[in-house]
Amino acid sequence: MIDDKYLNGSYLKNNPSWHMEDSLTKAKNILKILKRNKLAPRSIGEIGCGAGKTLRQLQMKMDKECIFTGYEISPQAYQLCQKRINSKLKFKLKDILKEKGSSFDLILVLDVIEHLEDYFTFLRKIKSKSKHKIFQIPLEINLFHLIKNSFLTFRDSVGHLHFFNDQMVFRILKETGYEIIDYLYTDYLDFPDQPLLYKFLGLGRNLIFGLNKSLGTRLGGYSLMVLVK
Repeated sequence: MIDDKYLNGSYLKNNPSWHMEDSLTKAKNILKILKRNKLAPRSIGEIGCGAGKTLRQLQMKMDKECIFTGYEISPQAYQLCQKRINSKLKFKLKDILKEKGSSFDLILVLDVIEHLEDYFTFLRKIKSKSKHKIFQIPLEINLFHLIKNSFLTFRDSVGHLHFFNDQMVFRILKETGYEIIDYLYTDYLDFPDQPLLYKFLGLGRNLIFGLNKSLGTRLGGYSLMVLVK
């Protein structure tokens, strides 16, 4: 079973930090998109919360009365969450779709869709769980990954079953019944100590991204964060 890697510890073995190093940047971008849309949720749920650090970063910056709940199917990730529990922040070793009556002002789905075998069904089923949602999806259909031929490597190391560009993300969200309110591109790729070709590619992508953001993402190194309802 593909999901076994999240249950038997092999995903943690390949990714011992469970991507905690990305948490501060994710939280900053979430706060940015909430602020510019004048949203102040009082309850936030995160599906696939990993080690729980993104929720903790948000809690430290948001209203003290906001309640945060993280959902995780991996026992190993759930254990990493435990040190962050407090009176307004809790975690559940549970599939949110199997929990009746759960609802939030805002649900976060960050770097999750690409791991799911049937993300269309998932997107439709979580729609009733909150008024607003924020998705983050890596834009991995790009020149960088084509040159490195890294799609199978990503499948093996971080469990990505699907790959997207920005136009595919917009289309999929609309086809599953969501209204896109706002979005921003987030830069996740750095090029230190890379071969000259990749350094040149990095300079080129920054220049093109400044002129045309959608086109710039085709060179690699970006995710898309989308606010929907």
